[in-house]
Amino acid sequence: MNAFSNSQQLRYKIRLTLGELQSAAATLLTHPQIANLYTDYLFTLHTMMRASVPLMETSLERASAIADKDPAAAGFADYLSKHIREELHHDDWLLDDLEVLGADRASILKRIPSSTVSEMVGSQYYWIYHYHPIALLGYIAVMEGYPNTLEMIDDIRLKTGFPREAFRTLIKHANLDIHHRDDMNKMLDKLPLTPSDTAVITVSAIQTVHLAAQSLREVVEQLEPVGQV
Repeated sequence: MNAFSNSQQLRYKIRLTLGELQSAAATLLTHPQIANLYTDYLFTLHTMMRASVPLMETSLERASAIADKDPAAAGFADYLSKHIREELHHDDWLLDDLEVLGADRASILKRIPSSTVSEMVGSQYYWIYHYHPIALLGYIAVMEGYPNTLEMIDDIRLKTGFPREAFRTLIKHANLDIHHRDDMNKMLDKLPLTPSDTAVITVSAIQTVHLAAQSLREVVEQLEPVGQV
């Protein structure tokens, strides 16, 4: 019998690769030109966040379809039914913040997202439709399990000189995601996961870490080199 809970095992496996994401986030958020990068950073977060509820709705539908034969899917479906309501309209919060910075709402929605973000989100649809909807747990564990701290957000605000209203979504998630992470871990520890469930959740999480890190590196790479006309 394993001495560690499902959530402890998953957190340990994520930590093995999390350095890549933490390094990419630190490079971006402590960049000397963060004021020039912040709008693109929020845009990138928005392209991820606006996919969250549709992903969970799809996973809920698929998990519910097999719930009578799959106890883990049934437990995950119960969790998603509640969590979807908690995540509604968070992408709209980011649009509000972007408008504070002078961005046009319609233009943001028309802007083409990063292919890396589309790969990160699109791969989840593959797992959901073509393997098992419980794979999304790995994605959620990464996306909601490691929010920016309030100290980091305040440091960015001071460096950019932007109004506090441009940071409302980050501040809310710094508080909300801690509770969401705890709720998810409690649910995860109750699920009767099979070895294949555990494996696909892990693969999904590690893939999410890598692609989320790459999406943040791309924000920095958009800056023209110093001195370039």
